[in-house]
Amino acid sequence: MMTLIRFAAALVLCAASLAARAADPTNAPTPALPTLENSVVKVFSTLRRPDLYKPWSKQAPADVTGSGVVVEGHRILTNAHVVQYASQVQVQANQSGDKLDAKVVAIAPGIDLALLELDDEAFFATHAAVPRSSALPDVREAVFAYGYPAGGTSLSITKGIVSRIEFVGYSYAISGLRIQVDAALNPGNSGGPAIANDKMIGLAFSMVASAQNIGYIIPNEEIELFLKDVRDGHYDGKPNFLEQTQTIENPALRDFLKLDKKVEGAIVTRPYSDDPAYPLKEWDVITRIGDWPIDNEGDVHVGPNLRVNFRYRVQQLAKDGKVPLTVVRNGKVLTVSAPVYPRRPAMLPPLNGGYPDYFIYGPVVFTRATAEFLGGWAQNGAGMLGMSAAANPMVTQLTRMPSAERQELVVVAAPFFPDKTVKGYDSRLGSVLDSVNGVPVKSLKHLVSLLRDLKDDLVVLRFDQLFAETVVLRRKDVLAATDTILADNGIRFQGTPELMDIWSGRTR
Repeated sequence: MMTLIRFAAALVLCAASLAARAADPTNAPTPALPTLENSVVKVFSTLRRPDLYKPWSKQAPADVTGSGVVVEGHRILTNAHVVQYASQVQVQANQSGDKLDAKVVAIAPGIDLALLELDDEAFFATHAAVPRSSALPDVREAVFAYGYPAGGTSLSITKGIVSRIEFVGYSYAISGLRIQVDAALNPGNSGGPAIANDKMIGLAFSMVASAQNIGYIIPNEEIELFLKDVRDGHYDGKPNFLEQTQTIENPALRDFLKLDKKVEGAIVTRPYSDDPAYPLKEWDVITRIGDWPIDNEGDVHVGPNLRVNFRYRVQQLAKDGKVPLTVVRNGKVLTVSAPVYPRRPAMLPPLNGGYPDYFIYGPVVFTRATAEFLGGWAQNGAGMLGMSAAANPMVTQLTRMPSAERQELVVVAAPFFPDKTVKGYDSRLGSVLDSVNGVPVKSLKHLVSLLRDLKDDLVVLRFDQLFAETVVLRRKDVLAATDTILADNGIRFQGTPELMDIWSGRTR
């Protein structure tokens, strides 16, 4: 009986409390805290990639989806490849029916990271930044991959473990830490966070299509470097150590270098510069980077169970464009400050999210050779074999440094437009221009100025490869044909703006 009385009394008190709360507007229900799932978004992009072999136009629009995660500063972090060349970007939160317009405010194609901002920042009042871990995860640590992969429309969460951590190349001349996981990653996961112990450890960005349960994560350390870099609104790039090195495991090699058994490190086989004042020399043995010793495989310890290439320490130690090294040179121990660079000058540079420059001269379309332009040929084995057999400079000079005499390679971007001025000539698509009327071509800008200032009746185009015809054109006929060719092919502009300023004489 007493139990029933107490129960009834409790009900009365509860009812009274609820009534009091309902009467008091200050006791409104406390909104639920944003959850992790609420801070992972689906990214919708419409991409207009460049048409490398019709550089005056773009490829047809392509709709892609990926994932993103809210970070501090009312921004969303995702992969560069999800939004690069995007003409439109939208994001959609988990369990939301609305898509919000977004814009790309920073992008680093080399390390595959990008930042988005929303037109309506009210979104972030209920979608909080995901906390990030300040430490690398341990191998075998459990990890959860959040994102919106193919196969459904709602948020997907897959579980796995950290398989390995390495310092590897992400793209040409760009290296960084990479976490391998066995959690299932599929197209659409790109840009979604990887979570361990309720904190983000990195961003999903890649998978191995030919293997099962191999996915890759960009760790937080790389993300922090990116976010710090773009605080001024511009991405400068990671510091890179550009010397060519090799290990000193081989006993005969050590004898050749007359190295004491206690000396461990990596050999400089080709310094970045051969200037006598340059701080590193051929056959220098780099034994330490900062305070970290380098072993005979060129690695440094990051933790008790993790070794990575010594270049990893560059991004931590670089200051004012230099990194401290200890080297052994001719038996003597020296301390040097070696320069590091945000990018490596290349004869075939990457587009880095830009569109190719071009200039149309009658039936011929010229552009500068880029890594992407050659990449298109690389997908065709026969085409690459032909380039190699002809000693095309895009192959033979791929790794060469630009010089004052040849700053870049100028290449024919497309088959000749049909026109009587090129009657009897084979298409020179993919051929590298050597000279115009005997003057070596230094760059695309130089070519346009040469053609602008030419007074000869005939234009002689020689190409830098074997088996290439010399193309001779009548200058007046080419100039007269250009407008007709542009109109017939629906091309609005003869060249990109900077080149047209040179052509018209507005700039020199």
